[in-house]
Amino acid sequence: DTVEVAFLGRSNVGKSSLINSLCNYRGLALVSGQPGKTKTINYFDIESKEDISETEERRYHWFLVDLPGYGFAKTNKDNRNMWSSFISDYILHSERLMLLCLLIDGRHPEMPIDKVAFDWLVEAGVPLQIVVTKVDKLNAKEKSVNLAKIKAMYPTDSPPIMYSSLKHTGRELLQQRINQVLVGEEA
Repeated sequence: DTVEVAFLGRSNVGKSSLINSLCNYRGLALVSGQPGKTKTINYFDIESKEDISETEERRYHWFLVDLPGYGFAKTNKDNRNMWSSFISDYILHSERLMLLCLLIDGRHPEMPIDKVAFDWLVEAGVPLQIVVTKVDKLNAKEKSVNLAKIKAMYPTDSPPIMYSSLKHTGRELLQQRINQVLVGEEA
């Protein structure tokens, strides 16, 4: 069975840009000026590799799962209940989901809706990785203050990963984190 790593976040958190950056493939996940465009669960079939030594590499086959953003602004009120039931069905019932990356906008770490999502995911027992997006838009002081807030508000087993899709900062760290999960699965 192929392992799944899912990505979830508020509608304009920069999820599509992060997916494109992580996969080094522009246009893989469609970036839209209109947040909340992704209305379906999209699966991307990924093969990634990791250099073990100068002569040896390890290859991984996994699914990157792009979940629709939550808290959409421009939908009818029925959709406002956090996220659609099919998203919670997926999160609660996918046996292949080994990691969920919850994306938090580095500029706005204290959004109540993100805390609600986090608490729900923790309650559901989902293995979480916090990924802090748009860090290129922060100065050094803001980065350190906001990272401290994020660590306090969203405690997980592994530290939050600061990510900039623009500069690919954090890309290697996130790939390593995903590889750890994949190795654990394949071991």
